Amino acid sequence: MPRPLRPLLRGATYTRLLHLWVPMLAVSVWLFIDMSTPWVPALLLVPLGLLPGVRRGEGVQARLLLTPGEREPDIAVTPSATWRDRLRTVVWLQARMLLGAAAMFGTVWLPILSFELVSAALGHRVSDVPFLDRLPPHRAYAFLAPLPLLALYGLVVGLGELVTALARRLLGPSPAERLAALEERTEQLLERTRIARELHDSIGHALTVAVVQAGAARAARDPEFTDRALAAIEDTGRAALEDLERVLGVLREAERPVTARPTLAEADRLLESARAAGAEVDAELSGPLESLPGPVSREGYRMLQESLTNVLRHAGAVPVRVRVAVTDGGLDLEVRNPLPGDTVGARHGGSGLRGIRERAALLGGRARTGPETGDWRVHVELPVS
Repeated sequence: MPRPLRPLLRGATYTRLLHLWVPMLAVSVWLFIDMSTPWVPALLLVPLGLLPGVRRGEGVQARLLLTPGEREPDIAVTPSATWRDRLRTVVWLQARMLLGAAAMFGTVWLPILSFELVSAALGHRVSDVPFLDRLPPHRAYAFLAPLPLLALYGLVVGLGELVTALARRLLGPSPAERLAALEERTEQLLERTRIARELHDSIGHALTVAVVQAGAARAARDPEFTDRALAAIEDTGRAALEDLERVLGVLREAERPVTARPTLAEADRLLESARAAGAEVDAELSGPLESLPGPVSREGYRMLQESLTNVLRHAGAVPVRVRVAVTDGGLDLEVRNPLPGDTVGARHGGSGLRGIRERAALLGGRARTGPETGDWRVHVELPVS
């Protein structure tokens, strides 16, 4: 079909026309009651548009009929929150009625005009159309008969586009609503980033422990050691599966709060996992870990997990010193291990250390990572208030 006629195949063309016809039903009822005051319906729309809920109803109608199929049309479906929103709704109602009157007039009289022109071409006198009822019948009117239908097509398509543009303008989100939507979108992106980082920490830790344990068991060729290694792999894998299931549950239920995330009160689980992987962990936990604020305790757990994972991944089964202290000033977390010759370059290329620094920065703290006097050191300081 030629491009100019493609709107005839679009469902939106006809739903927009229906949207323009709807207010005319109320006007028709009023005109049936009192033909001498056609301005009353427009006057009644002023107080109606000031009601907060009217904006929601008009927004829902506009989305369904003016922008069918669009995923995120720029039309609000929330009640009016300010007087500016209410005034915009009043203007919208008046504009909708005006355009609806034009659409109703065109869809009624233009087909009648075309029919009368055909009748005049066949020798019948025009009687229902002003100005044409004075003209005598003539065959030449047959050439004019398609013009009203073309005008009707242009009117329907043009008014549909115009009312849609006005809906986006007058029913669109206010600056405050746009800012709120942007903040919500930002929070969603941050939450997705946090979940991705959490999966990286949890699954990465489990896989690292499994690989190290499997390699050690194969090298040891000791049935008793192999049994311990398999038990450690099973425990670590089960914990990782629990983390995975919980995170997937959060993704499936976007409104569900993030709960049951491990905290530093469960740090022994990490330390035992690292010991089971062959690392010699010298741990010192001091202070009331249970009293830490939730975000600090949860993120501290993930930082400790990532630090131990890095030790196992890059240094292997080496001595590790872990210090976790809760003081009046905040949380102090330190992980140190001997530094092999190739560890610096390897660790600078990963995303785990960057994730530790990002977590600390989001909580208003700081994290320092790097070599120090022959050791690789991760030192995190987080405020608790």
